Amino acid sequence: MNADLPKQFHLLQGKPVLMHSIEAFAGSAMSPEIIIVLNADFHSYWKELCVQHNFFIPHQLIAGGTERFHSVKNALDCISPGESLIAVHDAVRPVITDELITRCYNEAEVKGSVIPVTESRDSLRIIRGSGTEALSRADILIVQTPQVFRGDVLKEAYQQTFSSVFTDDASVVEKAGFRISTTAGAPSNIKITYPEDLAIATLYLGMKA
Repeated sequence: MNADLPKQFHLLQGKPVLMHSIEAFAGSAMSPEIIIVLNADFHSYWKELCVQHNFFIPHQLIAGGTERFHSVKNALDCISPGESLIAVHDAVRPVITDELITRCYNEAEVKGSVIPVTESRDSLRIIRGSGTEALSRADILIVQTPQVFRGDVLKEAYQQTFSSVFTDDASVVEKAGFRISTTAGAPSNIKITYPEDLAIATLYLGMKA
């Protein structure tokens, strides 16, 4: 983003990106309890933003870890044992729909886990030695969030020792021996990565209004 401020705090339609993501879940049919994992250095800043933007959706704020793995593990430690469905969502995916949230929860309840995916629209190549080789788009799926799991599945998976191969929650759960199911994601469910993504997200949010 060419800025020192983390992406989730950048303004989108007049308020931080993270607030849009929280509102989507709080206003969904599932209406889950919400845990926000943030670097401890930004807790005070987040609280100031909440006051500034009159943002009072209930949520629990906890400290993040060194890697995504450790941040999720910290959140799981705050969730009581027992039957539950747990969704892990990128703070910087603010254009998530109620339909996708609800479908992910419902499918995870039946299958134990589900992740939303989309097909690639672009041609793909993989690095092979000093050259590259074409890949079939039909064999590639682009992974989104929310990734939703039964609580017992996710908690068991996160008892593993951290590995650099853990790129998301699905990779952790899969390494623990559980099967990962997929569901159709949405092209609009973008991850804010570059400055121009804020303009794209603004367009999508306007279409939802």
